[in-house]
Amino acid sequence: MKRTVYFIKGLHCPSCELLIEKRLKKTAGVNFADVSLTKNTLTLETIPGFKLTHKKLNEMFEVDGYSFSLNPFKHTTIIQDDTCPTPSNQPSTIISSIFYALLFILGYIFLSQTGFSSAISVNAQSSLIVFFFFGLLAGVSSCAALVGGIVLSVSKQWLSLYSPGDSFAKKAQPHLLFNAGRVLGYAFFGGMLGLIGNYFRLSPLVSASMVIGVSLLMILLGLQMLGIKSLQRFQIRLPKSLTGRLSDESNFTGKLAPLLMGALTFFLPCGFTITAQALALASGSPLTGSLIMGLFALGTVPGLLAIGLSSVKFYSNPRLASNFSMIAGLLVLFFAAFNINAQLSVLGITNINDLVGSQPTSQSTLNAGELPALVNGKQIIKINASASGYTPNRIVMRANTLTRWEITSNNISGCTNAIMSRGLFEGQIDLVDGTTSVKEFTSPKPGVYKFSCWMGMVTGTVEVVDTSGSTGAINNSDLSQSLPADRQGCGGGGGATCGGVR
Repeated sequence: MKRTVYFIKGLHCPSCELLIEKRLKKTAGVNFADVSLTKNTLTLETIPGFKLTHKKLNEMFEVDGYSFSLNPFKHTTIIQDDTCPTPSNQPSTIISSIFYALLFILGYIFLSQTGFSSAISVNAQSSLIVFFFFGLLAGVSSCAALVGGIVLSVSKQWLSLYSPGDSFAKKAQPHLLFNAGRVLGYAFFGGMLGLIGNYFRLSPLVSASMVIGVSLLMILLGLQMLGIKSLQRFQIRLPKSLTGRLSDESNFTGKLAPLLMGALTFFLPCGFTITAQALALASGSPLTGSLIMGLFALGTVPGLLAIGLSSVKFYSNPRLASNFSMIAGLLVLFFAAFNINAQLSVLGITNINDLVGSQPTSQSTLNAGELPALVNGKQIIKINASASGYTPNRIVMRANTLTRWEITSNNISGCTNAIMSRGLFEGQIDLVDGTTSVKEFTSPKPGVYKFSCWMGMVTGTVEVVDTSGSTGAINNSDLSQSLPADRQGCGGGGGATCGGVR
């Protein structure tokens, strides 16, 4: 066996390694091919009597933008092509990409602030078909922020496994498989939820930690999509031998990567998803649980598939690939930042909303009328909860006093059907539509405490004051800006929406 080492110019990402290796391994006479991104080399082993020269290699990969030589290239600059597009550093490209990304983000926030999440709600009595429409709504709201961001971040990697000459239908296969995996996985795990009943439930801490972990990965991928060269070497990847089999679209094993990824998004919590999961859990029936989650996932397909197929279309056009890579990178960063910001509220950690919020009420500005009434030694706090948020979302109470908090629920959503506040009281207050939920506790020491829905997307503040009417040291965060309830939909804390009844 003859083994030859060639030097390569034009490598950009690990997918370039797979693309070259896959094509060479299909070439008669080639026994072994290994491409190294870090060394910019190709190690090729051929059978006796067969010779694959660097000139022949250049002909084979000319359309892909790779060059081969027996000697090191003086400059191993990255050749931009439509297989591994990188953002252009031209000012016009940067400005236009930022403009379109901001346009999308502002539109997304506008729809979120309108409270359209309450357009469709589900409960234990909802018919199965309602969960499909519930999924349609999810596919253009909070699921788009989390799962859509992931789709954008992996689209370039999936596309780079195909040659420029491959058809659009072939390049779209990973996205079709991803959504098929979601439907099948959700149906399977939904059946499991119906089977195990109340034994399975992710705690808010675990859910928030999972979302933050995925969002940090999205930030890395988003920065790589923006062409940050120093981050290109940091690749989260499986062993090359396994990756090669998973990415081989010629056999079923090769379809497992996007199929499995789609199924595992079941464990990435967004408001809509956990609402459907909770109802599948409460059904107590494997069949009903499977149908609930399967129909919900089917409803998310149009929105998520549109994101995926759009990325294929734009990445496949050399003139548009550079712009789209930058736009997609900016959107991925936005979605990641939004997800992290919301989960910080759940964890009781200061987030962006707190930093731009108003300051605590001082003794000189506190009105006596702001303090709650005392009844039999208890201070009574009353608020209303709906799909739009909590009213009022700024509360003042006395420190170290027995407290009765009454929350009247009317048309609550998947976000606003529970209230939690780290440091103010233990656990969470579960809300039931059409009823008044009560939580009794002793108010803590003076300070400012944040309360939020269990997804951290709708927030409010409780200012605990001493008997003189002034606050002590700040606890958890500064006082957030109080917003009118009709402007603070489920997502008012960061710009996303959730819906339904958990």
